[in-house]
Amino acid sequence: MLAPNHWEGNVPDIPNCNEFNVRKRREMRAPLNDYTCLKSHTWCVMTSFQLVGLPFEKFASLFALPDSALAERNVHRVIATAKPGYPCRVSLADAEIGEELLLLSFEHQPAGSPYRSSGPIYVRKAAVQANVEPGMIPDYIRLRSMSVRAYDSSHLMTDALVCAGHDAASAIQNLFSSNEVAYIHLHNANRGCFSCAVNRV
Repeated sequence: MLAPNHWEGNVPDIPNCNEFNVRKRREMRAPLNDYTCLKSHTWCVMTSFQLVGLPFEKFASLFALPDSALAERNVHRVIATAKPGYPCRVSLADAEIGEELLLLSFEHQPAGSPYRSSGPIYVRKAAVQANVEPGMIPDYIRLRSMSVRAYDSSHLMTDALVCAGHDAASAIQNLFSSNEVAYIHLHNANRGCFSCAVNRV
C-alpha cells in the first residue's frame, strides 16, 4: 500500500500563522463553528496536522534548460509580476515580484485509484522545501479560498468542502475527525490547482 503522500515514484515526501493546540481537550459550553469536531457530549479532541511542501530536487534540473527544451516538456518559464499571485508548491509561499518560476504539470495524486490526477503548479527557482510546524496555516493558504479534499487509505475521496483560507485549519480538523480519512489535499478553489498535502501528526 502506498503511503499517504506517495510521491516517491515521481517525487518523494513540510508564516504569520494560526496555531491549533495538539490534542487539546476543552469543554463545549457554547456553540462551536461549522468546522469544529463534535465528539461525544462534552469533549472535543483536536488532532494535529502538518502541511507538506514538494521536494525541490524533482524540479531543480529543469531551471538550467533553455526555453525551447522546456517547451518540449510542456513547461513554461515565467517571471512573477504580482504578489500574491505565483504560489510555489515547494516553499508554500508566494514568489516575490521579479522572481523566476516554472509553470508545469505535476501528478499530485499518482495512486492507482479513480482519483489519479495531475495539474499545473508553480515552482520558484530559489525554492527551499517548506518546513511548516504542525497545526500552522501559512499566508500562502490563508490568502486564498481553498478546496479541502479528504482521502482514505485506498486513495478514494471520502469527503470535501470549500472554505476561506483563514478557516482552513478548522476545515482540516473537521475532516480528520473521521478515522477513515488517511490524508488531505488542499486545492485552490477558484482555479482548482493542487496546493499541498496535509498529514496527521
